[in-house]
Amino acid sequence: MIEQVYKLAEGNGKSIEKVLFDENVHYLHMVFPQNEGLPEHFSNSNVYMTVIRGKLSIELDGQEIHEHTSGTLLKIPFNTKMNVRNLHVDTLELIVVKAPAPKK
Repeated sequence: MIEQVYKLAEGNGKSIEKVLFDENVHYLHMVFPQNEGLPEHFSNSNVYMTVIRGKLSIELDGQEIHEHTSGTLLKIPFNTKMNVRNLHVDTLELIVVKAPAPKK
């Protein structure tokens, strides 16, 4: 078999899953129930964030909170201050790709 296969976790509980981390890309799967999210931080690479389900509430570099629904892809530049959360009842599910892969 040539391809490598990765399985994403299923469910509604809080989860931050590092699916694939190599020298080219970091691929993460995240699930956040209401009022959960990431600690405020600065992006350590270009970030491509896809909303799979739910509604993302995100604040970037101190701007007002923007909300994005499923089917939305966000491109967030390197070194952007990020505050990512789910402020809604429905579970939020995200795919996050960091490219190029952050240097350690």
